[in-house]
Amino acid sequence: MKGMEMISISRFKPALLAAALTLSGSLGALAGTYDITVDKIRINTGEFTKTGVGYNKSQTPTILRFKEGETVTLRVKNNLRESTSIHWHGLILPFRQDGVPGISFNGIKPGETFTYRFPIVQSGTYWFHSHTGFQEPDGAFGAIVIEPKGGEPIKSQRDYVVQLTDTHPHNGNRIFRNLKMSADYYNRSQRTFQDLVRDSRANGLKSTLQERGMWGRMRMMPTDIEDVQGFVPLINGQSTRQNWSGLFKPGEKVRLRIINSSAMSYFDFRIPGLKMLVVQADGNPVKPVAVDELRVAVAETYDVIVQPRGNKPYSIVAESMGRTALVRGTLTPKLGLAGPVPRLRRKPLLTMADMGGMMGGMHGDMDMSGMGHVSSQGTMDHSQHQMPMDEEMDHSQHQMAAEPAEPAAPAMDHSKMDHSKMDHSKMTETAPAAKEMDHSKMGHGTMQKDTKSAGTMDHAAMGHGTKAKGTMDHAAMGHGTKAKGTMDHGNMNMAGMDHSKMDMGGMGHMMQPAEPGEFYAPGSGLKPVAYNGGKFLSYKDLRASRPLYRDRAPTRTIELRLTGNMERYIWSINDKKLKDSEPIRLKLGERVRFKFVNETMMSHPMHLHGMWTILDTGKGKWDPIKHTVSIAPGTTVYTETEVDAAGQWAFHCHLSYHAEAGMFRKVIVQ
Repeated sequence: MKGMEMISISRFKPALLAAALTLSGSLGALAGTYDITVDKIRINTGEFTKTGVGYNKSQTPTILRFKEGETVTLRVKNNLRESTSIHWHGLILPFRQDGVPGISFNGIKPGETFTYRFPIVQSGTYWFHSHTGFQEPDGAFGAIVIEPKGGEPIKSQRDYVVQLTDTHPHNGNRIFRNLKMSADYYNRSQRTFQDLVRDSRANGLKSTLQERGMWGRMRMMPTDIEDVQGFVPLINGQSTRQNWSGLFKPGEKVRLRIINSSAMSYFDFRIPGLKMLVVQADGNPVKPVAVDELRVAVAETYDVIVQPRGNKPYSIVAESMGRTALVRGTLTPKLGLAGPVPRLRRKPLLTMADMGGMMGGMHGDMDMSGMGHVSSQGTMDHSQHQMPMDEEMDHSQHQMAAEPAEPAAPAMDHSKMDHSKMDHSKMTETAPAAKEMDHSKMGHGTMQKDTKSAGTMDHAAMGHGTKAKGTMDHAAMGHGTKAKGTMDHGNMNMAGMDHSKMDMGGMGHMMQPAEPGEFYAPGSGLKPVAYNGGKFLSYKDLRASRPLYRDRAPTRTIELRLTGNMERYIWSINDKKLKDSEPIRLKLGERVRFKFVNETMMSHPMHLHGMWTILDTGKGKWDPIKHTVSIAPGTTVYTETEVDAAGQWAFHCHLSYHAEAGMFRKVIVQ
């Protein structure tokens, strides 16, 4: 098959391995027809074996290699007993070829062959995956490498795909059922009595109990960073025990094409002992930046170049953001070597800042003295809790036992809350949007003004049915307060608060919008720190090598509030799931500004199909161009899109179970 690879290095016989590695580093794309089969496969992680879905009868991801400027034809044969599809993630193509059932086509029925045909108008690292059910988390994904016209501008002697995934012993349907039954079903990182003792010694018993009390009253957990734990991370289909390896000669430059094709897991990526030069983000060239570690959100891709000079193995480490699992591969100068396996670092904890500001004024009745670990946002500083790194240790059996949840607090009685003492005069975001609230009586004119956009805020896509101008009418909200001022929670009795039935979409008015270049809430527990105290890549470090579009003012701004209900495991946009929402309608030729407001406690990698996303980092025409943007808890992030592709497109969170639970929209471009 032309331009197609399935190379599992550690499974090759030694006599064939060097040739295979050379092939994987140099094979170019050839115009023509490519055949892909969709099959039931056996996935062996070295820790468990399961039935999954894969391409060309292999758990090793297929690599498709194309050349910029060619037209490709891909014949996809469905050998499953259910329908399937393939979406070409990040590729710019006609919408009928995008591969999303119900939006761009009807899917591929069992036994059928569907032919995709489209021009290759870009270059870089991308990937492909099923967009049907939970076939993607069950193993249906592969890689795409597109050679640019004239060759790569930054040369390397070796070139490897590093495709990451979070393979779970349960299949996707079972995982989703369990999450709907209990959102904490897979949370194996709940805090223990030993944690209470340790934190009390470090911060004082009173402060520790106050901090735990706040979380208990919300019926939430600061360990809710990864919805699904108990997975085994893989590199190119291989676990730490199986040890994917890439050969190098000391002094050679090695390009690693990192793809996070996980269902739910962000990975922090590092190669201890080597600086990484980031040269590409989501397929687009960026001004090279040297880093020690980078976070790869679900569905993102990064190209990095490293230059190992020692005649020794180097560990390729991908550690989950929640610090529940890691995978180690190896860059090696000769066969049979393996890099050391580092210890998992200490698990981060969410803070009140990550709650979208929903606890913004809760400290009024609290004695915060002695809480040296808490910042002005009420956040815990864990910067001094890093575990020793890069010690040799075998984590092949690192699965953790579940621990009991902390006892829940009594429910909140809202009848005892005196809203007449709540001063709203300095609110700059939308008012609470609980289920009982009538948005038709709320103006949005007091929202923080978008300083870049020359257009107006488009609320048509928000499902509010409100005007875009005017003052916020708090009288209609039952507060009986002025339209300006800050909310004073000091007189509110929060002791009995039960947030378990609270939609998080109602908390955006308390959030602190991120300034351009700031992509974590102040005091967030998720803000990363490099393993060696060095440089950790931030979105603000990304600068486009060449602009794709001229910088111009957007015609309008569309606000997308990322909302949800953890107890019911419902995820939504503007408090509406896909089935309850109207499509977002865009006009061909316009430039639209999206305002993402994350009102949940989870990170969401948002992916718009068919068009590029320009991430506002304050660099104007040099802003990075991406296909997936991560929105951290408690932040507001702006992006812009040149609407240059007519048709129907998907727009969704790329966490598989969040998308299925409703954080998904159809976009219609006319």
